[in-house]
This record gives sequence, C-alpha cells and structure tokens, in this order.
Amino acid sequence: MKNSPSPLVYLSICSAVFLWGFSFIWTNSLLQQNFPVFSLVFFRMSFAAVILLTVSILARKLQKISKKDWGWFFLLVTLEPFIYFIGETFGLKIVNSPTLGAIIISTIPIFALIAGRVFYSEKITGFNIFGIGITLPGILLVVFEKGGLQFSHTIGILLLFIAVFAAVGYSVVVKQLAFKYNSYTIVTYQHLMGALFFLPLFIYFDYSTFSIENLSNMAILKPLLFLAALCSSLAFILFINSIKSLGVARTNIFTTLVPVVSAFGAFILGEEGLTIRKIIGIVIVVAGVIIAQRQK
Repeated sequence: MKNSPSPLVYLSICSAVFLWGFSFIWTNSLLQQNFPVFSLVFFRMSFAAVILLTVSILARKLQKISKKDWGWFFLLVTLEPFIYFIGETFGLKIVNSPTLGAIIISTIPIFALIAGRVFYSEKITGFNIFGIGITLPGILLVVFEKGGLQFSHTIGILLLFIAVFAAVGYSVVVKQLAFKYNSYTIVTYQHLMGALFFLPLFIYFDYSTFSIENLSNMAILKPLLFLAALCSSLAFILFINSIKSLGVARTNIFTTLVPVVSAFGAFILGEEGLTIRKIIGIVIVVAGVIIAQRQK
C-alpha cells in the first residue's frame, strides 16, 4: 500500500500558496509607489535568476539544454514571464486591486483543462464543465462589485486575462519540456532568459529616469526582494517538491486558494475592503475551480 504524503508536503504547498497570494499585494505596493513596471519585472527576474541559479548548481540539478530544445525554451519564456508579467503587472496597475487580480489569475487551471484536452487529449468530465460554468458568475460578482466598470478598468481586466492565456500556453509548453528536463532546470532558465527579455525594455523605457537610489529605499527594496526570493524562487521550489508527492492535479487544487490569501491579506493590511459580495464571489470562484479539477 502506498504511503500517504507527509504533513511536510502539505505544509510546503500551503506555504507556496500563501506566498503567491501575497505577491499581488507586494506588486501592488510597488506600483502604488510609482515604481516603473519594466524595472519591477526586470529586477524581480534578475534577483530570482541569481537565487535559482545558485540553488540549482548547489543542488546539482541544472541540466544542459539540447540545441534542438532552445526553440521550446524561447517560446516558453515569451509566454511566461514575458507576456504573462506584462499582462499581470500592467493589468494590476490599472485595476489597482490585488483581490481582483488574484481572482482573474486563479482561472488559469480552468482554461488549462481546455488546453490539456486540445493539445494532450486529457479527459474533461462533467465536473470540469460544471466548475467552469459556476466560476464565471463568481468573477462577475467581484468585477462588478460597485455596479459598473470604467473603460480603463476594463482594459486592466483584459490585460489580466492576456496573462491568464499566456500562462495556459506556458503550461502546454512546459509539459512538453518536462519529459526531458527537471523542474529546477526549466525554472532557472525561465528566469535567466526572462531577465534578458526584459533588459531591452528596462533600458528603453526606464533606464534614463531610473535611479539606483530607488533600490536603497526599503519601502521599494523589501517588496521587490520578497517577490524575487519568496514568490519567484522559494514558492516554485516548494511547489515542485509538492508535485513529486501529490501529483500535478492535486497540487494545483491548492493554488485556487491564492485569491483568498490575497483578499484577506489586503484586508488585514488595510489596503482593500472585504465586502459580503466580494466574499461570495471569491467562494464561488474557488469552489468552481476545485470542482473543475475533479476527475470523478
């Protein structure tokens, strides 16, 4: 009989979810201080790349990439972090709501079900379809909480959904690469190449007005380091370790709790209110995503 996963495994995935939930709060904090978007993503990628490269080398997990696979890695990084972080960061900057951002990003597992069916012929059950159906009203409850949206708000939501579809495409590509490379290798090269992708944008848009003194400001440096060290590095390591014991489907179920962490975290920090309508919307979305991942 196969042994049940240890409590440490559940602690790992819950810790990863907790960190990812706060990533929206830390990102929103930097944006509210008018920290440039491309600077934010570039330094987050760069700091995370250094951390992940160090960990992967010390753990002897870094594999050599075959020449024929560089095209796949290029596509991988184009989707995430490049398109994903542009959509997420600019979208979050416009909507100015960590909860709303987390709610929309939490629909990734739903659209990933469809992509899995199309690209890998994965089975979709009645639970999956039902879960997708009830999730959409939950999103609308949060989005239309105040009865309507400004045009700029709508653009922000559109950008967040672009991030969602980029993440789904990333999942399709990463599954292809996972047959040959371990997770440490994929994630490390993802951040190394991601930093290189954002370097030209940082130089073109932000370098002329950027001051290194910005990084000496603890109100900026702390959330930036939290994003790089905790959300882009530690959380991925914890997530990967959890997948080994729980599997992909069972591990991803826990990620549906990310918007809950973001909502309550923003509420506790006094950054955002938590109304009954928003709570109902969050509960519906989380329930829908969980149901959508059930196989039987």
